[in-house]
Amino acid sequence: MISSQDELGAWLRLSLSKGVGNDAIRRLLAAFGLPAALFGQSETGLRQVVSTRQARALQQQPEGWQALLDDTWTWLQAPGMPGVQRAIVTWGDSDYPRALLDIPDPPMILYALGQTAGLEKLTASSCIAMVGSRNPTPQGTQNAQAFAQSLSAAGLTVVSGLALGIDGAAHEGALRGASPEALATIAVVGTGLDRVYPKHHLALAHRIAQHGLILSEYPLGTPPLNANFPKRNRIIAGLSQATLVVEAALKSGSLITAKQAVEQGKEVLAIPGSIHSTQAKGCHALIKQGAKLVESAQDVLEELRPDPFKAATLAVTDASGPDEETPEDQGLLVHLGFDPVHLDALQARCGLDTASLQTQLMILELNGQVARLPGGLFQRLARG
Repeated sequence: MISSQDELGAWLRLSLSKGVGNDAIRRLLAAFGLPAALFGQSETGLRQVVSTRQARALQQQPEGWQALLDDTWTWLQAPGMPGVQRAIVTWGDSDYPRALLDIPDPPMILYALGQTAGLEKLTASSCIAMVGSRNPTPQGTQNAQAFAQSLSAAGLTVVSGLALGIDGAAHEGALRGASPEALATIAVVGTGLDRVYPKHHLALAHRIAQHGLILSEYPLGTPPLNANFPKRNRIIAGLSQATLVVEAALKSGSLITAKQAVEQGKEVLAIPGSIHSTQAKGCHALIKQGAKLVESAQDVLEELRPDPFKAATLAVTDASGPDEETPEDQGLLVHLGFDPVHLDALQARCGLDTASLQTQLMILELNGQVARLPGGLFQRLARG
């Protein structure tokens, strides 16, 4: 963990040196040790390890380096919310997450906000990534929250990206399910830690910092650039033993995380959905390609921890579908099914007049049994 301004300055200077990527940096650190020693080398000495252009770049002070150093050191030392710590860890630190050192392109510098003592104990076997659509169906949101709550209650740390939709629901569920002393959830973000994106998740980010961690590889002041979000997904997958995709369209960024998980040798799991739902097609594609189909949090636990959970039953809320129909479930719910349906089609199925149908739908919606979707569609929600 960074403990001095000089040490921070050397790492920041190295990260800002133009044209010097992580591969070159690894060779330089192997040859010369920590960045402070590296910057004491002559250009001739540096050229023994990197190209002439890279050696010359390392000899020059990067533009904006001093201002970034001042701002970052101030941020690191400034008091924050009670019980929330700030830290910066690098490849050279013992508390750098071990799991990230095994991925092809680990971030050289990792900024952390929250329960930073948990960094040292962080292992892939203790974490599961949960990702999905930014525009989920109500059922997808409910599934994400229920799965995350159950997995968190079982002792896993839920890793996601703080985005709208499934990410936010996964963080919320994890915060509900975790024991008070546990590292409930980790949000890996695509901005600097001096800002929250999206702003809608400001309160959620504060709660994550109090019971988990917010991580970023990007310097303070980094805005929400489009290119940063796919890149940060490798960290989400890298921190975790497996990636669970809750809902995803065929072109969803969540599939990037799943692809990176596979490239890292990690397992991918997916929750199936309606064959008529655009938001389920990405999950179905993953399942066709070999992802594990899961219908409950228990399925996930048995896949990740086969021995201890072989005969175990979760004593927490699960996300599986409903049991056999009870009398109060009969009637309109039977005609709804679990696929989204238009009002006209539903009326043709059940034979109710428009006023009666709309009244029953309103009651079911208020009871949390039915969700209203864009385009005049309605969807029955599975009981958690």
